Order: sequence, then structure tokens, then C-alpha cells
Amino acid sequence: MPTLPQNDFGRAHASADVLAELGESLSARDAAISPKFLYDALGCKLFESICELAEYYPTRTEASIFARHGADIARAIGAGSAMLDLGAGNCAKAASLFSLLHPSQYVAIDISHDFLRESVERLHQRFPHIEMNLLSQDFSNGLALPAFVRKERRLFFYPGSSIGNFTPEQATLFLRRARAQCDADGALLIGIDLVKDSAVLDAAYDDALGVTAAFNLNVLRHVNHLAGADFDVRQWRHRGFFNAADSRVEMHLEAREDLTVNWQGGTRRFARGQSIHTENSYKYKQSAAVGLLEQAGFQTMNVWTDPDAWFAVIYARAVKA
Repeated sequence: MPTLPQNDFGRAHASADVLAELGESLSARDAAISPKFLYDALGCKLFESICELAEYYPTRTEASIFARHGADIARAIGAGSAMLDLGAGNCAKAASLFSLLHPSQYVAIDISHDFLRESVERLHQRFPHIEMNLLSQDFSNGLALPAFVRKERRLFFYPGSSIGNFTPEQATLFLRRARAQCDADGALLIGIDLVKDSAVLDAAYDDALGVTAAFNLNVLRHVNHLAGADFDVRQWRHRGFFNAADSRVEMHLEAREDLTVNWQGGTRRFARGQSIHTENSYKYKQSAAVGLLEQAGFQTMNVWTDPDAWFAVIYARAVKA
């Protein structure tokens, strides 16, 4: 049985910075928890389940684009890249493209170390000929790539419309940081969710089975673990809806009753109906998605969509300095 190289890097801990970030966001006038904290080990598994729901169209729609246009995507990118999978999770999306893209190196990058390690170990058994590494870090505030990541032909892979978790301004900054890690032969392959009927969006983020609700509520359990907080999940309810004015889906946790929450170094009183903002998912028009990449220093080479134009997969080359 092949063994994963022991070069995982940057395991995440509940550091002083994490405690400070959580304390600051929970104490803000409009309380919030960063969406990156949704993805502990249980959160990752719950998100896998969300991707199987009938209401959650992004995963299957993006997959249909890769299935329909895979040969064109492979011709545009070429073989032998160093594939950097941002927010890799279970690595399934990247793995589905290995037979098309034939990367020479695969680097899985995510915040949840243990879940990521299990995923990469399983994947390496299936593809022992590909050099595989894992990098456990919060890349939302910057990318720190160690020496084992090849500099030549870096391909940042950012599927699933995760770029929508950033505001457009934050997304531009994030993509510029990725561009800065590319030589002239570097590139980006990204999935971006497009604007569509609000009823479709509302259902996708508030499903009938309540899996998305469980995913959102689980962040409170994770914060309890990270920050010594005493959230009682039973005192909160999930809300997910499309905010048309800002072109984004919002997820919140709403207090069911008046309550007090304590955490290491802080406390807060929540009134009934008061909420904690946990995630945004911005939806773009196709022209705006292309403009976003161009502002970040990429040249848009190819755009592929599904027949209904619900979702876009974009391959963009780094602009030569």
C-alpha cells in the first residue's frame, strides 16, 4: 500500500489569533462567525451531504460542465501542471479531473487538517503515480506556499463557487494573492455561481431535510471547542436566504430566546431574534465574473457554462509581468 509523503505543512490550532478573531467577530455590533469555521471534521462531512441534496444545484451543475466540456478544458490547460486545490475537502472534485489534466503534482489545501489528511491518504492509494502533498492552513488571509510546492506551471483550482464567500473586494484581493504566487506560466481554474431565480437560491441554502441547518448550527459546537464557549445549539435556528440587493445568499443563526453566551475572554447577551451572520455566497453575472479575474491580474482564456447558465467554470492565465 502506498504511503503518503510526510510533508504536510502548517497544521491549524486554536491559536491566540483564532481566539482573538472569534472574540472580535462575536463582540461586533453585528455578530458574525467566519465561514471558515464551518469546516471542522463534522462540518466537512455535513457539507458532503449537502452536495448530494436535490436542492443544492452547484455541485452537480459544475460537475456537468466538467463532464460536457472536459476535453476542451484539458486542451486549454495541458498536462503536467502543479495542481493546487484550494479548499480541497474530500479532494473528490480534483480527483475527477486527474484523468483529464494529468497533473504531475497535487497539493490539497484546506483548514481542517485531520479530514484533509484522511482524504489525501485515500486519494494517494488510487493515484500513486502523482506526487501528493497536503497543506493545512487558513488561506483566506494569504497563501504561504512551502518549498515542496513546484513553482513551474502552478494551476490554482478553486471549484464550487467558494470565491462567493468573499465580498467582491475581498475576492479581488484574494485572487491577486494567488496571482502573485504564479510565474508567467501559472493559471487559475475556478467555479463561479451565477445569478438566477431567488427561489432556486433560497431552496439551495435552506433544504427541506435540514442538512444545511445542521451544517450551520455545527459551527457553534466548533466555536465551543475552539474558544471554550458555551453555545447551546438548541437555542438557535438556521436562516438562509437570497439578498437580491447585494446579490448574495446569506446564512445566519437566529436566537430562539433571550440568552447569554460566554467564551474565553468574553461574553455577550443575545435577544430573541438577534442573529449571528455565518456566511455569504455572492452570485455573479458572467461579465462581472470575468471582470473580477481580470482585475486580479488574470487573462480570461475560456468560459464554460451549463445550458441554463446557472454556473460558470473559467480557465484564466496569469498576465505576464
